[in-house]
Amino acid sequence: MTQSTEFNTRRKTLKSIASLAVATPVIMLTGCGGSGGSGTTTNTSSGGSSSSGSSGSGSSTTTPTADNGSWLSGGTDSMTADFPADSIFENSSTCSVELTGQQTEGPCYFDSDYLDDISEGQTGLPMQLCLQLIDAQCNPLSGYEIEVWHCDVVGIYSGDTTGSSDTNGFNSSFCTGNDSEALQARWFRGIAVTDSSGRVNFKTCFPGWYASRAIHIHFRVKNNNNDELISQFGFDDDFCTDICTSHSDYINHGAPDTYLTNDTVFGSDYNEYVFNLEQNDDGSLLAYKRIIIS
Repeated sequence: MTQSTEFNTRRKTLKSIASLAVATPVIMLTGCGGSGGSGTTTNTSSGGSSSSGSSGSGSSTTTPTADNGSWLSGGTDSMTADFPADSIFENSSTCSVELTGQQTEGPCYFDSDYLDDISEGQTGLPMQLCLQLIDAQCNPLSGYEIEVWHCDVVGIYSGDTTGSSDTNGFNSSFCTGNDSEALQARWFRGIAVTDSSGRVNFKTCFPGWYASRAIHIHFRVKNNNNDELISQFGFDDDFCTDICTSHSDYINHGAPDTYLTNDTVFGSDYNEYVFNLEQNDDGSLLAYKRIIIS
């Protein structure tokens, strides 16, 4: 599908919406560091905006380097790599944390379903999304719900709220652009429960972009139906440019108009919110991050 000029114009209002919606409860998170240790990933290096360690946290990020043609396409059905071991989260030299403000929920949330594959067959660079939840003493937190949601390859969110109980903040026309396919879909939304290692895994696709926002994924952490954290993670600027200007599933939409360095939601502390990225042996993408709550 092709995103219209009118839809891009509506998207530009997100900058003002998001900047007004940021709150600051006392919550902690950090990124896990280093490259994965499962033996299923290749071609990793530090680079771009996420190559340096996050200030004060002791965390670091990695981004993959690969020939553009070697990235997988066609969505999650083309992915064959197994999810990596928990050791990907253990490469930080310390488990120090920083207090951080909660990021905005945004206008495109409604509660979704318990799913492993959240793509609903949509196209895109297939991606393993791995998150680990721990407390301030680095103990894994099991039995928590982690919910994620993000847009498709051209910046459109799905909009079928059938069966959802929390739709109060959802702005359908803004998020879907009234796209007929999006209005009947629930793609790129899902919930998983953390295991004994505090971990959840999703199969999805690398998100696209829309005006005035860096490429990002929203997430929500709940315990006993109570919100513990609502926030967002983003992607290395150079990596985003590379994929959006060379990958067959993204090239028609072009390079993002906003990056982490000028995104009004992430702000100057954007390094705290950057995914670690690696390329799997099958050419799919691995994105992983550790979340720490008090």
